[in-house]
Amino acid sequence: MGLSFHYNGSFSAKASLPAMIEEVKGIAERFQWEYHIYEKGFPENNFDKTHYNQNISGISFTPEECETVWLCFLSDGKMSSPTNLWFYGNSEDKEEQEYLYMLSVKTQYAGIEIHKLLIHLLKYLNAKYFQDFTVTDEGQYWETGDEKLLEDTFKRYTYLIDSFAASIENYPVKTGETHEAYFERILKQMHEKYKK
Repeated sequence: MGLSFHYNGSFSAKASLPAMIEEVKGIAERFQWEYHIYEKGFPENNFDKTHYNQNISGISFTPEECETVWLCFLSDGKMSSPTNLWFYGNSEDKEEQEYLYMLSVKTQYAGIEIHKLLIHLLKYLNAKYFQDFTVTDEGQYWETGDEKLLEDTFKRYTYLIDSFAASIENYPVKTGETHEAYFERILKQMHEKYKK
Protein backbone atom coordinates (compact mmCIF):
# COMPACT_ATOMS: atom_id res chain seq x y z
CA MET A 1 0.00 0.00 0.00
CA GLY A 2 1.29 3.44 -0.84
CA LEU A 3 1.30 5.84 -3.74
CA SER A 4 3.18 4.44 -6.75
CA PHE A 5 3.61 4.81 -10.46
CA HIS A 6 3.74 1.95 -12.97
CA TYR A 7 5.55 1.94 -16.30
CA ASN A 8 6.67 -0.12 -19.27
CA GLY A 9 8.13 0.34 -22.71
CA SER A 10 11.15 -0.37 -24.86
CA PHE A 11 14.49 1.17 -25.62
CA SER A 12 14.58 3.00 -28.93
CA ALA A 13 16.73 1.24 -31.53
CA LYS A 14 17.91 4.72 -32.62
CA ALA A 15 19.16 5.75 -29.14
CA SER A 16 22.39 5.02 -27.28
CA LEU A 17 22.13 2.87 -24.16
CA PRO A 18 25.63 3.85 -22.91
CA ALA A 19 24.63 7.54 -23.22
CA MET A 20 21.45 6.97 -21.20
CA ILE A 21 23.37 5.06 -18.54
CA GLU A 22 25.90 7.88 -18.21
CA GLU A 23 23.17 10.52 -17.92
CA VAL A 24 21.26 8.59 -15.27
CA LYS A 25 24.48 7.74 -13.42
CA GLY A 26 25.30 11.47 -13.28
CA ILE A 27 21.85 12.25 -11.87
CA ALA A 28 22.12 9.46 -9.28
CA GLU A 29 25.55 10.72 -8.20
CA ARG A 30 24.28 14.30 -8.03
CA PHE A 31 21.48 13.29 -5.65
CA GLN A 32 23.65 10.70 -3.85
CA TRP A 33 21.33 7.84 -4.77
CA GLU A 34 22.65 4.31 -4.79
CA TYR A 35 22.80 2.92 -8.31
CA HIS A 36 23.82 -0.23 -10.16
CA ILE A 37 24.93 -0.53 -13.76
CA TYR A 38 24.19 -3.75 -15.64
CA GLU A 39 25.30 -4.55 -19.19
CA LYS A 40 26.04 -1.37 -21.15
CA GLY A 41 24.83 -2.61 -24.51
CA PHE A 42 22.56 -5.04 -26.32
CA PRO A 43 23.55 -8.10 -28.35
CA GLU A 44 23.93 -7.11 -32.00
CA ASN A 45 20.87 -7.38 -34.24
CA ASN A 46 18.59 -8.48 -31.41
CA PHE A 47 16.04 -5.64 -31.32
CA ASP A 48 12.47 -6.41 -32.34
CA LYS A 49 13.02 -10.10 -31.72
CA THR A 50 10.54 -12.24 -29.85
CA HIS A 51 13.20 -13.96 -27.74
CA TYR A 52 15.58 -12.61 -25.14
CA ASN A 53 18.51 -14.02 -23.24
CA GLN A 54 19.04 -13.89 -19.48
CA ASN A 55 21.08 -10.66 -19.54
CA ILE A 56 19.90 -7.31 -18.22
CA SER A 57 21.18 -4.05 -19.69
CA GLY A 58 20.81 -0.57 -18.23
CA ILE A 59 20.89 1.03 -14.81
CA SER A 60 18.84 1.09 -11.63
CA PHE A 61 18.90 3.60 -8.80
CA THR A 62 17.22 4.01 -5.43
CA PRO A 63 16.32 7.42 -4.01
CA GLU A 64 16.11 7.61 -0.22
CA GLU A 65 12.85 6.19 1.21
CA CYS A 66 11.85 5.09 -2.31
CA GLU A 67 11.68 1.80 -4.15
CA THR A 68 14.24 1.13 -6.86
CA VAL A 69 13.71 2.71 -10.27
CA TRP A 70 14.57 0.17 -12.98
CA LEU A 71 15.79 1.61 -16.27
CA CYS A 72 16.75 -1.87 -17.39
CA PHE A 73 16.07 -3.82 -20.55
CA LEU A 74 16.10 -7.37 -21.80
CA SER A 75 18.16 -8.22 -24.86
CA ASP A 76 15.06 -7.64 -27.04
CA GLY A 77 14.98 -4.00 -25.85
CA LYS A 78 11.89 -4.30 -23.62
CA MET A 79 11.92 -2.85 -20.09
CA SER A 80 12.18 -5.31 -17.24
CA SER A 81 14.18 -5.86 -14.07
CA PRO A 82 16.40 -8.63 -12.70
CA THR A 83 13.65 -9.57 -10.24
CA ASN A 84 10.97 -9.78 -12.94
CA LEU A 85 13.31 -11.80 -15.17
CA TRP A 86 14.04 -14.20 -12.34
CA PHE A 87 10.37 -14.69 -11.42
CA TYR A 88 8.72 -14.61 -14.85
CA GLY A 89 11.45 -14.99 -17.47
CA ASN A 90 11.00 -18.72 -17.93
CA SER A 91 7.27 -18.92 -17.23
CA GLU A 92 5.10 -20.83 -19.66
CA ASP A 93 1.97 -19.12 -18.27
CA LYS A 94 0.78 -16.32 -20.60
CA GLU A 95 -0.60 -14.21 -17.74
CA GLU A 96 2.61 -14.52 -15.74
CA GLN A 97 4.70 -13.60 -18.80
CA GLU A 98 3.02 -10.17 -18.86
CA TYR A 99 4.49 -9.40 -15.41
CA LEU A 100 7.95 -9.64 -16.95
CA TYR A 101 7.45 -6.17 -18.43
CA MET A 102 5.50 -4.47 -15.62
CA LEU A 103 7.57 -2.12 -13.47
CA SER A 104 6.42 -0.12 -10.45
CA VAL A 105 7.95 2.35 -8.02
CA LYS A 106 6.39 3.23 -4.67
CA THR A 107 7.17 6.85 -3.79
CA GLN A 108 4.80 7.19 -0.81
CA TYR A 109 7.56 7.45 1.79
CA ALA A 110 9.99 9.38 -0.42
CA GLY A 111 7.53 12.25 -0.71
CA ILE A 112 6.07 14.59 -3.27
CA GLU A 113 9.33 16.20 -4.42
CA ILE A 114 10.96 12.86 -5.24
CA HIS A 115 7.79 11.72 -7.00
CA LYS A 116 7.77 14.85 -9.16
CA LEU A 117 11.50 14.58 -9.87
CA LEU A 118 11.15 10.96 -11.00
CA ILE A 119 8.19 11.78 -13.25
CA HIS A 120 10.12 14.64 -14.87
CA LEU A 121 13.13 12.36 -15.33
CA LEU A 122 10.98 9.71 -17.00
CA LYS A 123 9.46 12.31 -19.33
CA TYR A 124 12.95 13.47 -20.31
CA LEU A 125 14.25 9.92 -20.84
CA ASN A 126 11.14 8.96 -22.78
CA ALA A 127 11.64 11.81 -25.25
CA LYS A 128 15.28 10.89 -25.79
CA TYR A 129 15.65 7.12 -25.32
CA PHE A 130 12.38 5.18 -25.12
CA GLN A 131 9.60 4.05 -27.41
CA ASP A 132 6.12 2.72 -26.72
CA PHE A 133 6.54 4.05 -23.17
CA THR A 134 3.53 4.28 -20.88
CA VAL A 135 3.17 5.46 -17.29
CA THR A 136 0.21 5.10 -14.97
CA ASP A 137 0.72 7.49 -12.08
CA GLU A 138 -1.52 6.98 -9.05
CA GLY A 139 -0.81 10.62 -8.19
CA GLN A 140 -1.86 11.60 -11.74
CA TYR A 141 1.14 13.93 -12.01
CA TRP A 142 2.43 12.21 -15.18
CA GLU A 143 -0.92 12.76 -16.85
CA THR A 144 -1.79 16.24 -15.55
CA GLY A 145 1.30 17.98 -14.13
CA ASP A 146 -1.08 19.17 -11.40
CA GLU A 147 0.94 19.60 -8.17
CA LYS A 148 -2.17 20.27 -6.05
CA LEU A 149 -3.80 17.04 -7.24
CA LEU A 150 -0.58 15.15 -6.45
CA GLU A 151 -0.41 16.73 -2.99
CA ASP A 152 -4.05 15.86 -2.26
CA THR A 153 -3.51 12.29 -3.41
CA PHE A 154 -0.40 11.92 -1.22
CA LYS A 155 -2.40 13.21 1.76
CA ARG A 156 -5.24 10.79 1.08
CA TYR A 157 -2.87 7.80 0.85
CA THR A 158 -1.04 8.88 4.02
CA TYR A 159 -4.34 9.21 5.87
CA LEU A 160 -5.45 5.74 4.77
CA ILE A 161 -2.14 4.14 5.75
CA ASP A 162 -2.11 5.90 9.12
CA SER A 163 -5.76 4.98 9.74
CA PHE A 164 -5.12 1.34 8.92
CA ALA A 165 -2.06 1.22 11.23
CA ALA A 166 -4.03 2.90 14.04
CA SER A 167 -6.93 0.49 13.55
CA ILE A 168 -4.65 -2.52 13.90
CA GLU A 169 -3.17 -1.04 17.09
CA ASN A 170 -6.52 0.00 18.59
CA TYR A 171 -8.67 -2.94 17.56
CA PRO A 172 -6.99 -6.24 18.42
CA VAL A 173 -8.24 -9.56 17.11
CA LYS A 174 -11.11 -10.92 19.20
CA THR A 175 -10.97 -14.46 20.50
CA GLY A 176 -12.25 -16.81 17.81
CA GLU A 177 -12.44 -14.06 15.17
CA THR A 178 -11.36 -15.14 11.68
CA HIS A 179 -8.85 -13.06 9.70
CA GLU A 180 -11.58 -12.17 7.23
CA ALA A 181 -13.96 -10.98 9.97
CA TYR A 182 -11.15 -9.04 11.66
CA PHE A 183 -10.21 -7.15 8.50
CA GLU A 184 -13.86 -6.52 7.63
CA ARG A 185 -14.30 -4.98 11.08
CA ILE A 186 -11.19 -2.79 10.68
CA LEU A 187 -12.22 -1.66 7.20
CA LYS A 188 -15.71 -0.81 8.48
CA GLN A 189 -14.17 1.30 11.29
CA MET A 190 -11.91 3.08 8.77
CA HIS A 191 -14.82 3.70 6.42
CA GLU A 192 -16.86 5.25 9.24
CA LYS A 193 -13.96 7.53 10.21
CA TYR A 194 -13.23 8.49 6.60
CA LYS A 195 -16.87 9.52 5.99
CA LYS A 196 -16.68 12.14 8.79
